[in-house]
Amino acid sequence: MDHGTPLLRSLQIQRRVVGALLMREILTRYGRHNIGFLWIFFEPMMFTLGVLGLWSATKLTHGASLPITSFAITGYSSVLVWRNCASRCALAILPNQALLYHRNVRVIDLFIARILVEVTGATMSFLFLSIFFIFIGLMTPPQNISLVLAGWIHLSILGASLGFIVGALSERSETADRIWHTVSYLLFPLSGAVFMVDWLPEKFRDVVLLLPTVHGTEMLRSGFFGSLVKPHYDVGYMVTMDLLLLFLGLLLVRYASLRVEPE
Repeated sequence: MDHGTPLLRSLQIQRRVVGALLMREILTRYGRHNIGFLWIFFEPMMFTLGVLGLWSATKLTHGASLPITSFAITGYSSVLVWRNCASRCALAILPNQALLYHRNVRVIDLFIARILVEVTGATMSFLFLSIFFIFIGLMTPPQNISLVLAGWIHLSILGASLGFIVGALSERSETADRIWHTVSYLLFPLSGAVFMVDWLPEKFRDVVLLLPTVHGTEMLRSGFFGSLVKPHYDVGYMVTMDLLLLFLGLLLVRYASLRVEPE
């Protein structure tokens, strides 16, 4: 009992710190503009709707008979999770470095607050768009909610891990932020957002399946479309990559903390 008390107290303190940083992040980014904090999910929602509208207006095909609305929303919503988490954590330490003089504020708290904002915004956008288009008949309800949830959790953990990695590396050099922006653009067409693995030639499938984002998107779409698709994902690989990247991210955050946190 006594051994657990300090850990519990530390977790309670961190929860309060992250909560305060979360509110500060929301107010700083959205609080003084028009609809305020509602931009948390309107911003990613507008991006997804923009891509969907462009795709529909230009009559682009995604190579199958799958409903284009469901295909676009599941694809581009999944991209927003991992990409925005990493992008928002990049160069997050320097503008908030003064906060680290508070005894209970740590570098990892800065990252967690930003990651929570991005994951919450993308999740709310995904839910709202799905419910809205299901209601008006342009989407059908998911065939397997559990698979949709599992795929989304995987993508969220992946996004958090990338956020830790990019955020910690960008503290050492701004070059890391520039490299990430380039990498994220290259990963976008390979992430599974615009294709199903089964549509690819067999010689390319093993290559794209090295990317953990593809597994998450395939699982997400498997939950939505059921027997209409033949998904390719490996739960063991997804869990392994999540743990490895999360461990690497936490390790890099630890090293970054030693460099910037006041004694």
